[in-house]
Amino acid sequence: MVGAGGAAPAAVAKADPFQRRLDGLVADGGGPGALAAVRGADGRTRTYTSGVADLRTGAEVPVDGQVRIGSNTKSFVAVVVLQLVAERKVELDASLDTYLPGLVRGEGIDGRRITVRQVLQHTSGLPDYTDFLELSSASQYFEPRELLDAALAHKADFAPGTGWKYSNTGYVLAGLIVQRITGRPLGEVVTTRVIDRIGLRHTYFPAPGETGVRERHPHGYFVATPGGPPVDVTEMDPSWAWAAGAIVSTNTDLNRFFSALLAGELMPAAQLAQMRTTVPAEYLGPGARYGLGLASTPLSCGGVSWGHGGSIPGYITRGGVTEGGRAVSIAMTTVVSPDVKPRVAAAVDEALCR
Repeated sequence: MVGAGGAAPAAVAKADPFQRRLDGLVADGGGPGALAAVRGADGRTRTYTSGVADLRTGAEVPVDGQVRIGSNTKSFVAVVVLQLVAERKVELDASLDTYLPGLVRGEGIDGRRITVRQVLQHTSGLPDYTDFLELSSASQYFEPRELLDAALAHKADFAPGTGWKYSNTGYVLAGLIVQRITGRPLGEVVTTRVIDRIGLRHTYFPAPGETGVRERHPHGYFVATPGGPPVDVTEMDPSWAWAAGAIVSTNTDLNRFFSALLAGELMPAAQLAQMRTTVPAEYLGPGARYGLGLASTPLSCGGVSWGHGGSIPGYITRGGVTEGGRAVSIAMTTVVSPDVKPRVAAAVDEALCR
């Protein structure tokens, strides 16, 4: 389905190259369903769906439905930290011990030698707690300190500032710093300072114990083993992802968020420049670079797109925005074929370059 202030005729939908691309992703191992929002240079947003929202009922994928956005959450948390930097309540190059005294200790790990900037940029050397966390059920609740303890039981990956490796642990610490400085729960702070500030009406940070998705949404599925059956994992307690990946949103809200961020609506220019100061991060894709909770990806037509992306059981989201005002966000409800993720990245590039 294609929408731009209303549904387009079926013939137009079939002729739309992006719709064909989305249909192909679903057909070739991208999962039961997909949905996307594309804003062109003309400022118009077109919404797309493909596949089904529910394997049991065969229901259609809801246009611009809510999905779990995984690690896109990191960009929201980084924005709050940089707002606090602008308010001179946090210093990027201060140690973690400045704000969380004595908390970060382990084999090769010392919070006196790790900075706030390093945890935001994945140059801290902290092991990723998601590599070691054991979930007994989808409804299991975790306190942030439990996530941190899972990481600190293992030795550092490298000395702070000497390498780059994606680590969700850094964002647990960023979330704890936000709570320590503001004296309020992280979800409340993100809501007030980011979500409400720019009018993201379909985005929220789940409340403690909340396991469902509030508005219309496609079901998310997880395939544990190649060739195995898809398991519905829509209902889950996202506390294990917390500051690293708990937020629920829509494709149009994600486009609005990253566009507002790039336009300077969320922080002063000095902090936005810090956020966009990047280091190589090929793990995220060819030519990718990572700033402070924000990644850049080279475009085939020249220049770069800015965004983040996220993966969480049941959903993957990929997208980006450009300096020229284009934006795209794609969500899929599981991934079976190993080549789907690079093909989603190619679809993002196509939408931003056409």
